[in-house]
Amino acid sequence: MTDNPNTGALAGIKVIELGQLIAGPFCGQLLGDMGADVIKVEPPGAGDPMRTWGNGPHKLWWQVIARNKRGVSANLRVPEGQDLLRRLLEGADILIENFKPATMEKWGLGPAELHAQFPRLIIVRMSGYGQTGPYSGRAGYGGIGEAMGGWRAIVGDPDRPPARMGVSIGDTLAATYGCMGALAALHARQASGKGQVVDSALYEAVLQVMESVVPEYAAMGLVRQRSGSILPGIAPSNVYPCSDGEYMIGGNGDTVFARLCAAMARPELAEDPRYATHIARGERQTELDALIARWTCTKTVDELEALMIAHSVPAGRVYRGPEMLADPHFAAREALARVPHPDLGEVTMQAPMPKLSANPSQIRRPAPQRVGEHNAEVYGALGLDAAALADLTARGII
Repeated sequence: MTDNPNTGALAGIKVIELGQLIAGPFCGQLLGDMGADVIKVEPPGAGDPMRTWGNGPHKLWWQVIARNKRGVSANLRVPEGQDLLRRLLEGADILIENFKPATMEKWGLGPAELHAQFPRLIIVRMSGYGQTGPYSGRAGYGGIGEAMGGWRAIVGDPDRPPARMGVSIGDTLAATYGCMGALAALHARQASGKGQVVDSALYEAVLQVMESVVPEYAAMGLVRQRSGSILPGIAPSNVYPCSDGEYMIGGNGDTVFARLCAAMARPELAEDPRYATHIARGERQTELDALIARWTCTKTVDELEALMIAHSVPAGRVYRGPEMLADPHFAAREALARVPHPDLGEVTMQAPMPKLSANPSQIRRPAPQRVGEHNAEVYGALGLDAAALADLTARGII
């Protein structure tokens, strides 16, 4: 796998990743998938705590988030480790970090110091609340950003406490915006010749996807509430029960709703004033969902799928792991990839995206299995011989 030619659009871009857990490493994953040479720096010993996260006896989250990276170790809390980082930054394009704000400055590695030595360096900084403002010094994880950004307040059923999505969406959103910022900064550097700081706050990344929640309150005093599996006023659009499972149907557009009614053998519903318009359907959302559910529960998932396809209604199965691995569309689009694993032989995981026609992203190497797995390769290229590496290892520097 490491012999695969690098076809990615970011081939030739060097990234140094200092982050741990999710936000920083996911940003590095995105850049690495697109062809960047990502060197992940972990603390000596246990390394990134992400190595132990995940479900089941094999902790496989690391295999996804650390793919396409070379792993080295360095103790950034001591001057010798900080000097190693500066050597790594020679010729680097992007630095990723998600420490608590002011940590890099405390180590003498803040943007002012780094830009004095590396003026073209793009520094991506991810944190709970951003690098400025009265809350910047607070500790913040993804869930805290989801709460402050408004996500948690509207997720779940109205008669229950706020729920969460089953993945770390706050972290990955901040990482995605951090990646977009890095790409924009790379483009801007072509004209200016200078790097800059990309400041991606978890709560602001969540805020970006909150649609009209803020203006609804600012203009009309409306506070959006938890609404369970629906979006208020958007109907029908829900997961409906079947005789052997569940099925998602999105029939909220006027013409699409008419096609759904035809599939139900109830074409008159599309002309019924109670349901004929978007606003009318939204006002009777609960009633309409119940009507559709009484019909869907008499059908199997396969029967519903055939009807929805025949009538061109946006709909689909509710997928979990088994359905993803079995679906021919996933296979045809190469949405999944098999990556070598030392204990399991190989691991199937999501493949890189988005898909670029001329510069396809790819998984070129599996995640580093050992902390400092590429110390000799990377530090050797910087001029450190075996004796120097052995000394640094013995003293806990790498």
